[in-house]
Amino acid sequence: MNHANYPSLSGKRVVVTGGGSGIGAAIVEAFARQDAQVFFLDVAEEDSRALVERLAQMPTPPVFYRCDLTDLDAARACLDAIIEQHGSVDVLVNNAANDDRHRVDEVTPSYWDERIAVNLKHYFFCAQTVAPGMRANSGGAIINLGSVSWHLALPDLAIYQTAKAGIEGMTRALARDLGEDKIRVTCVVPGGVRTPRQTLLWHNPAEEARMLAQQCLKERVEPSHVASMILFLASDDGRMCTGHEYFVDAGWR
Repeated sequence: MNHANYPSLSGKRVVVTGGGSGIGAAIVEAFARQDAQVFFLDVAEEDSRALVERLAQMPTPPVFYRCDLTDLDAARACLDAIIEQHGSVDVLVNNAANDDRHRVDEVTPSYWDERIAVNLKHYFFCAQTVAPGMRANSGGAIINLGSVSWHLALPDLAIYQTAKAGIEGMTRALARDLGEDKIRVTCVVPGGVRTPRQTLLWHNPAEEARMLAQQCLKERVEPSHVASMILFLASDDGRMCTGHEYFVDAGWR
């Protein structure tokens, strides 16, 4: 399969949160193949270092920063270090999340706070941290990862879906507030993407068959499909796209 090349992404400074595995790793690799300067943040050291090793022969290999994004001081320090050493961020991809299942009657206030910290809170503050540099540089792109789950009301994901619905609202609000500075803010909404983690969750053939039956296209969505949409939105070709959601879900309804 041939993939698009975006000359406008060459040399761009790109930050990807949660870039060590799954969709995040595909995003990191896709930008690296566009000759962008990619920095990715993750807590999963083994996966992240393996990705760095696999992409070490790229003209501009990606750089891994070990960072717990639920610690906002650490996240800001990490982003500040990237900006200080390499310059302002051109593209931020807010991807890090965790979709652990949970039952409503088992949720405690502390678990709620922890899930919101993992799935929503850092999106805003990472955007806040990179926005001044984008403003000074006359523009940039912030791309948030949503989820089809809350559109479908999937079971046992109440807090995760609350966070993902909030991300779409935050995307529209930031697009309005930052638009005059030529900062574009969009949201990519993946469907049932075939990652190692999701393969475990959908290991039951009957469940996978049910999901495919609800999709308009009868194929599994791959991480590279999501990455392709993100490349377009980050590039100059997507320069008039902001404030909206873009689904990559094979028409799952």
